[in-house]
Amino acid sequence: MDKIVIKNLEVNARIGVTEAEQAQPQRLLITVELERELAESGRTDRKTSTTPYDVVVEMIQRIVTQRQWKLVEAVAHHVAEAILVQKMALAVTVEVKKFSIPRSEYVSVQIRRP
Repeated sequence: MDKIVIKNLEVNARIGVTEAEQAQPQRLLITVELERELAESGRTDRKTSTTPYDVVVEMIQRIVTQRQWKLVEAVAHHVAEAILVQKMALAVTVEVKKFSIPRSEYVSVQIRRP
């Protein structure tokens, strides 16, 4: 299956289990891989689907910033679910990176939904 990849989209979110974590928005990096058929677009050099990148990016930003979150797992789940409900992909992989663990580059969760 072909893929469209949006890598490390930066979004600020109120996320965390503790009040201290929720006090200030935190930087997340979100990567999505949309599995879909791209042969027709490649062959004709014309847009043949309803998945412009800016629509996906706007949707992700809206989902992540519309509420407070406790877990990156929930963010990944809701992003994946929205992409599939909107029929933007046949399957989707979402990775969410959070920068909150001392002495580590980041913590991340990655999910794939068919």
